[in-house]
Amino acid sequence: MTSVKEQEAIRKLMVFLQEWDRANKVTRSRILDNFIKSNDGKTEPELELEFSQGASLFLARLTAWLRMTYTYSTCLNKLLKSVGIFLSAASGRGYLIEFLETGGVMILLEILGMDHLKDEDKRESVKLLQLVADAGRKYKELICESYGVQALATFLATSNSAEAQDTVQVLMDSLGRGNPKYQNQVYKGLVAVLPCASPRAQQLALQTLRVMQEVVGEVPPALVEPVLAVLCSVHLEVQDEAIQLLKALMAHAVRPALLKGLVLFLTPPRKKAFPFCDETTKDPTALCLKEPVLVYIQQAAAAKAIGVLAKESAEVAEELIQLKVVRGLMVAVGNLDHVVSQKHASISLEYFVLTFPSVEEYVKKALGDTLFQRFMDSPETWYTKIDPVQADELASNIVDIPRDMARMQCTEELGGLLNVWSLCGMLTIS
Repeated sequence: MTSVKEQEAIRKLMVFLQEWDRANKVTRSRILDNFIKSNDGKTEPELELEFSQGASLFLARLTAWLRMTYTYSTCLNKLLKSVGIFLSAASGRGYLIEFLETGGVMILLEILGMDHLKDEDKRESVKLLQLVADAGRKYKELICESYGVQALATFLATSNSAEAQDTVQVLMDSLGRGNPKYQNQVYKGLVAVLPCASPRAQQLALQTLRVMQEVVGEVPPALVEPVLAVLCSVHLEVQDEAIQLLKALMAHAVRPALLKGLVLFLTPPRKKAFPFCDETTKDPTALCLKEPVLVYIQQAAAAKAIGVLAKESAEVAEELIQLKVVRGLMVAVGNLDHVVSQKHASISLEYFVLTFPSVEEYVKKALGDTLFQRFMDSPETWYTKIDPVQADELASNIVDIPRDMARMQCTEELGGLLNVWSLCGMLTIS
């Protein structure tokens, strides 16, 4: 027989559950407020003590109301936080299983795809998914099997909340670890985020891809174009993350394609080939970042990336020379319409000149003694003194370092010859 004290506790539980069952939306909202305030951070034994060993009865009611109301946002944020108290409770694996058995993962993922719901509510949903993923590999697989990667990637790309995007990144990173069956799916989901319009989402996706690279191993060829495309971002933090990812990718089979794309970016089409904004645009005040602005931004970022990659590896530097990077850098230096391109190209060109004697010889011949000396004296500012005639000569230079001349200064003698190489077309960006 139960004691009088136990009977009283059970009676209080039944009264509480009956109050919930009979309550309207306002009353239930108040109950949730009190529950969150009184029970946040409690363990499973503490919750059971609070509910006289009947905490699961209240969790069942919470999940039932969630299933019925999540589509129209009735106390959704409070409801998700309340469920989170159960899922985060230490020793509360039973609560997690009960929630999953009611289709909890699918509900949380569907919340992410509902445009009319607030990002704040969606963030709470992601937090609950994180608690599910933290439970172990089979739970990560459950999220992925439920098309979770697609839902999370879409939310990351479209959310206007930096806090929500940060929360999604943490979960995507978690799904990419200790989840060998679906790690490639997570990787591809992050790649799909790169073309989006959110610079924050691009930055976070690039960060996570770089971290995942060690786990995934070989890189899918489909990564090349999106990674190169983000170099046209006007946001320096996105460019910098892209360059860091490029560094990590240099050890993989996609390196030749990436280097080729970077070199091609150095030589955009002539101005007459640029499609400018439509004169009939409905919003004349809108900023039109089309050609040539974007290709110049891309050119500058490529010049910067080339310098970083070349300094990281002599082998990469030699491959770049074989791809005619010297000529491309000189073209970028001659771009009087974009000083950032001139700056980064000049700094990168200095490295090749100082490191490879063959490059120094050919650049000196192309620039002439006077201009070359200005370059050597002040590589970070000499381009500011270039006149239009000199700029045109740089843009039309025909410097071509032969393959067998691309060797380190400490192991090779000076020498060279000049070959004609026509202007490259741009890499097609979808």
